[in-house]
Amino acid sequence: MTSSPNDIPPRLFDRSLLRVRQNRARRLGPATFLLDRVAEDMAERQQAVLREFSEGVDIGTSGDQVRDALTGGVSHMRAVALPISESEPLALAPGAIDLAVSALALQYVNDLPGVMAQIRRALKPDGLFLAAMIGGETLTELRQSFAAAEAEIEGGVSPRVSPFADLRDLGALLQRAGFALPVTDVDRIVVRYDNAFALMQDLRRMGATNILNERRRTPSRRATFLKMAQIYAERFSDSDGRIRATFDIVWLSGWAPHESQQKPLKPGSAKMSLADAVNKARDKK
Repeated sequence: MTSSPNDIPPRLFDRSLLRVRQNRARRLGPATFLLDRVAEDMAERQQAVLREFSEGVDIGTSGDQVRDALTGGVSHMRAVALPISESEPLALAPGAIDLAVSALALQYVNDLPGVMAQIRRALKPDGLFLAAMIGGETLTELRQSFAAAEAEIEGGVSPRVSPFADLRDLGALLQRAGFALPVTDVDRIVVRYDNAFALMQDLRRMGATNILNERRRTPSRRATFLKMAQIYAERFSDSDGRIRATFDIVWLSGWAPHESQQKPLKPGSAKMSLADAVNKARDKK
């Protein structure tokens, strides 16, 4: 079957620039509070499965926090990089692992359905995929403040904050990739800063500044940044003057199909209709 141009995912992110930004973050001294929290939560979620894993991979996570946190529940854990180019496959053999995790990396993948499909193929039957990624309403305050400032100062708006997937989209992607028992949920974290420039400094130290291919290529005016900070303070500050920044951590989990897993009932196989169940409940009152 030949593919059409519509099958090619849009190249939203400059992944070469992402690596440059991540290297700069390491030189500055990385801000890891989000990753630290995710690593702790991931260990709790993995332990809740009540199962030992023999062969695990950590896909694309920047840092050792996740692998360090999971050492108690996995016999062998290694890191696998996300390729800069989507034409390069993940370094994973089919059916080679029983646990795949990723922390705060998949939001910058251009072909997320393709990466999820590769992870699914790499899992043994009944293997687990567990990931956390930035999504939802993350940095909505910064997005709105920049848009208002640019519209006023520069007469137009350029993309500043990456578009983020929501729970519904990510749940559908898990199903599309062939995962069984897909689950998604979100952990909303609100961080407070003295001002917008302190937030932007943290984003640089996370390696999380603008890598959109459609970003503005010329320097923004100083007046635009000052106006952005003013609008941010006016719209999104608390009574003590500090501003709020939203980070939504979207959690994904799914299993490689296996005959032992629970399966939904086939349509028409229920032994009691909904109406009968309701009537039976009424009779008990």
